[in-house]
Amino acid sequence: MRRSAAGVIAVSVLLALGGAATAAPRTAVRNVTPEKVGTTDAVHRSLDYVSATHSLTLSYPGASYVKVHFSRLTLLPGDWFSIADAHGGQVRQYRFGLAGQWAMSVDGDTAVLALHGNLARLTGYGVTVDKVAHGLPASELKRRPESVCGTNDSRDAVCYRSTDPVAYRNSRAVARLLINGDELCSAWRVGPNDRMFTNHHCFTGTTDARNTEVWFNYECAVCGGLATLPPVKVFGDTVLATDQTLDFTLFSVQNFAAVRAFGYLSLDVRDPSAGEQLYIAEHPGGDPTVLAMDSDQDRGGNCQVRNSAVDGYGPDTDISYLCDTAGGSSGSPVISRVSNRVVALHHFGGCPNAGVRIDLIYRRVASLL
Repeated sequence: MRRSAAGVIAVSVLLALGGAATAAPRTAVRNVTPEKVGTTDAVHRSLDYVSATHSLTLSYPGASYVKVHFSRLTLLPGDWFSIADAHGGQVRQYRFGLAGQWAMSVDGDTAVLALHGNLARLTGYGVTVDKVAHGLPASELKRRPESVCGTNDSRDAVCYRSTDPVAYRNSRAVARLLINGDELCSAWRVGPNDRMFTNHHCFTGTTDARNTEVWFNYECAVCGGLATLPPVKVFGDTVLATDQTLDFTLFSVQNFAAVRAFGYLSLDVRDPSAGEQLYIAEHPGGDPTVLAMDSDQDRGGNCQVRNSAVDGYGPDTDISYLCDTAGGSSGSPVISRVSNRVVALHHFGGCPNAGVRIDLIYRRVASLL
């Protein structure tokens, strides 16, 4: 028997909140890790007034981003430190003491660092950078292809802005994560409050959350184009709950007001039926937002639930599907086309791919939402 009738009744949770395994265990795809998108180099460069060094340019030809890590940032009132791209845009200023913390990345292959003010001139206070992460050129990225089932039928999210405005609007609540400088996952806002979901295998603790960039608005400007909208970047903040078996992490972000306008997703707290049509909003390989909706592997051309009770990290924790994903899609919402609410949290590839049932996760976090 599958489950009792009560277990199949759809209980749609009006929280404004808006793959994995086959029927047999698949150990080959279970030791999942975040997608690697860059490399981190050890450096030791200081900017201070004693050495008369108060500016520094770091350049990595072909890099998609540059991100510095402070081992020391000690400034007095009236002094500040800035990081900008080569053209002087994307400026971030830091005025307070930091140690063992990442700065926000700048897009492109060059970062310009500068120390401002002069109150620290006689004290030796300043900034020490101990490592730099930079994005690998596109030619060096090695994506895990096992999650694309047949032809890659996913399309830029903006392609659906007019034809499926609800799906497009839901995709706006999905963010790209840059974790500890050089790793990728996806995440999404759940409900109207400062709450986001990603996978446990992406990060598990508050320290890592605070060293994770959360990018909203990172999507193509036009369907099929190369230009992207400027991302709105905030840091993660506090991990509120995490679970290895259900492979989820619930966390908050800093500067929530900056991302509130991108909306949120709602949960559909039920076990979806086999054959139910789905779509996934995601950042495969860290790319701008795509929607995986069409499928050349499924009858009718729309990806759908293949099996609604398969083993993930626990028995019957997952649903499986053939929606196209890739490394970096971990943590994406699996959304029902029936309700346009989230029914699973994507975490495994392998074709079929799989996500953890959201009804199981909801039982663990309902009081935190």
